[in-house]
Amino acid sequence: MTAGSDSTESLKELARKVLPGGGFGNTSFDMIIREGKGGRVWDIDGKEYVDFLLGSGPMFIGHCHPEVIAAVLAQVPRGATFFANNELGIRLAAEIVDAVACAEKVRFVSSGTEADAYAMRLARAFRKRDKILKFEGGYHGMSDWSLMSLAPKRPGNFPQASPDSAGIPRATAQDMLIAPFNDADMAASLIREHRDELAGVIVEPFQRLIPPAPGFLQALRTVTAECGIPLIFDEVVTGFRFAWGGAQEFYGVTPDISTLGKIIGGGFPLAAIVGRADIMAHFDKSLVGDEGFLPMIGTLSGNPVAAAAGLATLAVLRRPGAYEQVFATGQALMDGFAKIITELNLSAQVIGVPVLFDVIYTRDTVRDYRSAAKSDTAMQGRVNARLREAGVLKGDSKFYASLAHTRDDVAHTIAAFRTAVAAELG
Repeated sequence: MTAGSDSTESLKELARKVLPGGGFGNTSFDMIIREGKGGRVWDIDGKEYVDFLLGSGPMFIGHCHPEVIAAVLAQVPRGATFFANNELGIRLAAEIVDAVACAEKVRFVSSGTEADAYAMRLARAFRKRDKILKFEGGYHGMSDWSLMSLAPKRPGNFPQASPDSAGIPRATAQDMLIAPFNDADMAASLIREHRDELAGVIVEPFQRLIPPAPGFLQALRTVTAECGIPLIFDEVVTGFRFAWGGAQEFYGVTPDISTLGKIIGGGFPLAAIVGRADIMAHFDKSLVGDEGFLPMIGTLSGNPVAAAAGLATLAVLRRPGAYEQVFATGQALMDGFAKIITELNLSAQVIGVPVLFDVIYTRDTVRDYRSAAKSDTAMQGRVNARLREAGVLKGDSKFYASLAHTRDDVAHTIAAFRTAVAAELG
């Protein structure tokens, strides 16, 4: 299709006819991306953007990295999928075991949602209990259990769970307990109180944009170990992003089970559940028998093309200086934004870590879902829209830094942010 306003509008009209809401359900903005390369993308009209959306995070080393493309093109002529073991999937699993502290065994799926749902089911099989404790505001995919108290409009009393979607059975709430993120005392109290009912505790070690308070993850590790309850780290976002060994390396806390996604597929659909061998044994009927067996079938699980992309991506990240470079890029952006916020006396702050951060429009301390919800999201949406106009693409609430972003990208983005917030202030 030739780029131009007529073709753009006709394609958008087609999207409105065939897609609910005119889109795939992901981004809130009306844009059709044509291609990406390095740290930039182009829409179908040819407009260029510095890309901090990064496909919601997978493109950590940039779009169309030549080594990833070469690996994919080498595999495609040999077959796209087999529904059986393949060498690349096995080698990727071995690389993950080598890198991730809790990973003694690996089982592949195709999405983070699947990985998190299976991780909770795995904990139930291991503990022979039904309930899972999660943290308010924590995102663990789109399963019924995960969509409990993700973004409650009227937060209730802890530990009562509330559904965030139509179509979720009412009974689901009975099997989920909700705790506030970064409140170690309340979490420990709830875990001890419900220790005989709990199958597991699932947490994003870095919840959306909120870092764990000092000692919070260590406290979770201590109380779950004390009670014999598996601790699950959802590292779909943080795995291989915060460090080679993920957030568990970055924060120095090792869970029993972890989920991975995004980066390990190199931009292709691939995710994983990893964990202790005795827990992961529930995927092996020969070890646990019929009663303890957790069947798991996925047409594309361990897909060789995705595994090829993942292995090539990890090879780039394993090189000396890779993480130092991307952290330096993100830090330059964070520092630039913080300077502008101070100079303009803006009611805002930069939160997160250099590889994953954003500007939150409140001066209040942000440490959990309820404090983050006080942010002026309307202001954030307007600034995001102005950034897009200036050729900077980001998600509704995240900047993902990548290895492909350059100093020019950083300078352009900081200048665009200054212009955007200055326009908002009048």
